[in-house]
Amino acid sequence: MKYTTLPNTNIKVSKICLGSMTWGNQNTETEGHLQLDYAIDQGVNFIDTAELYPVPAAKETQGATSKIIGTWLKKSGNRDKVVLGSKVAGTGDYTAHIRTTGFSKQSIKDAVNNELKRLQTDYIDLFQLHWPERDTNMFGVRDYKHNPNCEWEDNFKEVLQSLDEVIKEGKIRHIGLSNEKAWGTMRYLEESKKENLPRPVTIQNAYSLINRVYEGDMAEISMRENIGLLVYSPMAFGVLSGKYIKNIATENSRLKLFPRFARYSSDQATKATQQYLDLAETNNISLAQMALAFVNQREFVTSSIIGATNLKQLKENISSIDLDLSENILKSINEIHDFYPNPAP
Repeated sequence: MKYTTLPNTNIKVSKICLGSMTWGNQNTETEGHLQLDYAIDQGVNFIDTAELYPVPAAKETQGATSKIIGTWLKKSGNRDKVVLGSKVAGTGDYTAHIRTTGFSKQSIKDAVNNELKRLQTDYIDLFQLHWPERDTNMFGVRDYKHNPNCEWEDNFKEVLQSLDEVIKEGKIRHIGLSNEKAWGTMRYLEESKKENLPRPVTIQNAYSLINRVYEGDMAEISMRENIGLLVYSPMAFGVLSGKYIKNIATENSRLKLFPRFARYSSDQATKATQQYLDLAETNNISLAQMALAFVNQREFVTSSIIGATNLKQLKENISSIDLDLSENILKSINEIHDFYPNPAP
């Protein structure tokens, strides 16, 4: 395994982070525990969850993922061996079953306290804002269109103050952002500096061979402001394994179970994926490992969050850390990207 540190901290994390959002829906508690055991044995020490999980979000299953991690932590006694990241859900119809009060002080306190109970721990290493409260383009929406009727009011300072209180209580160590854009990221950094409030150390956004939007404004922010990217969907919901193109996906695969998750399944994305598949096979490597190795090698990436529904997938994904793509392969990847730029934003 390879390691780095969360920016501006002394917390050592593996370059591969174990994602968990299928546990409690596609995966059972036993399967989740087996994945955790295997990942830890391979040197992974970073685990990602959220109060929202598992997905798709539902009142009946909400919080089940963190409970599975919690029972594993209690059984294994491994709390001191892992770095835990979780998130407070933003507003919207998608999360109305959790709360409708956004990032209010009470919302943040409730989210932290409830996660601590589920995780059976007394602190969370990295606590993130799952997505912005304001209207902006995220979750596959390509372009920003301003909504003059948006009722959101600037509350960056208040949110940081609320998080500061929870840090001072010892319940969280550091904070991060997720699904955030350039303007929001800089506003948090600005308020943090101006008001001497906690500074976000990471941002968790989508990034993959078919979604390199982060390389625009956000990559520069990562490098100049030292805020690390935690990559989610580096495999684009499994599309970049090639299993859907090859028609070998199991009935338990995400896009067969939940076809509405079509973010990475456009015609252009499928054509680009075929090109990447051909490139990988020409070089005698799997598309999955090439896709993950590409992400692992990006200088603005702190850690890549991998998810798997079985141990075979997990083993392949984790072993991608040992693959270094050659300059020739990287050149070919960029040539495909030039022809199919960000087909799945």
